[in-house]
Amino acid sequence: QVQLVESGGGLVQAGGSLRLSCAASGSIFSINAMGWYRQAPGKQRELVAAISRGGSANYEDSVKGRFTISRDNAKNTVYLQMNSLKSEDTAVYYCNADVIRSRYTSTSIRYWGQGTQVTVSS
Repeated sequence: QVQLVESGGGLVQAGGSLRLSCAASGSIFSINAMGWYRQAPGKQRELVAAISRGGSANYEDSVKGRFTISRDNAKNTVYLQMNSLKSEDTAVYYCNADVIRSRYTSTSIRYWGQGTQVTVSS
């Protein structure tokens, strides 16, 4: 099995910063894309940022210039640096990883973390 464990969420004032981490462990041969989603109360889960194995990143428009996604392939870990936080960034943040579990397949399986709460007070 594969587990994704997130950390780094919490309560921060508007304008502040937080850094989320998500470490994948278990039966992993390699990981393709990794990403962060968020879900605010009463809203659908939305993509915040994603990053390819090679480091190409894309962002949801509202976080461009404020959030930075990065990864450490040796540690199977993805990060989300969040700066200039706003109250509308308040949500549960989930990481995911497209995992290839064996050298004998090119098919990846998407795994999700349990979520970490980010609350931005205004």
